[in-house]
Amino acid sequence: MKSVLTDWRTARLDPKMRAVLGLLETLTLSPETLSQQDFAPARRAGLTDEAVSEAIHVCAQFNIYTRMADSLKFDLPDAAGFEKSADSLLSRGYR
Repeated sequence: MKSVLTDWRTARLDPKMRAVLGLLETLTLSPETLSQQDFAPARRAGLTDEAVSEAIHVCAQFNIYTRMADSLKFDLPDAAGFEKSADSLLSRGYR
């Protein structure tokens, strides 16, 4: 888990996860550059349109929450709080 947070590009990941993280990075950091070429690694890795769509929806929600938190100066948990949340998400998933 920590290796993914440190650098998802070099962490031991399933090829599908690596492909979708690359797509979501582009979507988050430079959405204006997003093109069909950015979807190619996800398709080669075997991700379905439904899986890509779901990943984009989750990414969009997190981007909205982050912008709201930054704008409204939400209180953020300390490192232990983030770790507890991460553990919970990893054990239960997003559904």
